[in-house]
Amino acid sequence: MSASDTVTPVLTIDGPGGAGKGTISGLLAERLGWHLLDSGALYRLTAYAAGKHDVVLDDEAGLAHVAANLDVAFPVADGAVQTLLEGEDVSRAIRTEQAGERASKVAALPAVRDALLKRQRDFEQSPGLVADGRDMGTVVFPGAGLKVFLTASAEERARRRHAQLQQAGVDANLSSLLKEIQARDARDTQRSVAPLKPADDAITLDTTRLSIPEVVEQLTEWLSLRGMASGA
Repeated sequence: MSASDTVTPVLTIDGPGGAGKGTISGLLAERLGWHLLDSGALYRLTAYAAGKHDVVLDDEAGLAHVAANLDVAFPVADGAVQTLLEGEDVSRAIRTEQAGERASKVAALPAVRDALLKRQRDFEQSPGLVADGRDMGTVVFPGAGLKVFLTASAEERARRRHAQLQQAGVDANLSSLLKEIQARDARDTQRSVAPLKPADDAITLDTTRLSIPEVVEQLTEWLSLRGMASGA
């Protein structure tokens, strides 16, 4: 399995926004029958749960308690990932602009970050885990049996995001999206805490010219070669 002989197989999928992490992770988790961790949703979920339980955003200890005890799951059906908080589907509710603003305030609190690190590791349960994020292989699951860093050109990621927004009926400017992605890449790779980068033992896969099924098949093959998913 992993270098640390972890009993539960763990696949980490890190990479920049628009590389296909969420889609690929959901499809793989469904195919394998494994648990899924959408780490990017956790700060939004913490802020949302705090609102439900009347915890104010400047109560760091209260927020850390909420984070440590998040009742959250990410079930997948027909390739679509749901976000359940205390059994309620909050997939749309946590993606509003207001939810994003609240999440950014929560993410700045060290006690919340520490609590969420432990909460993320709690997802490592049988029969296996697909962990999607930006520091899954470097920080959260350093002993994972397979670490993959998905990437794609900034232009391709902007094109995908543009198509996604158009499909959702949202007007968007492709040039502006590209600039936003390039700016976020610069911030993520240059930040001092958990910068966006492949783990030393990760396999980097450029998805620019690959279809979703091709990426899923490639990762499934790598899992099988490592004896992590014999039934895949």
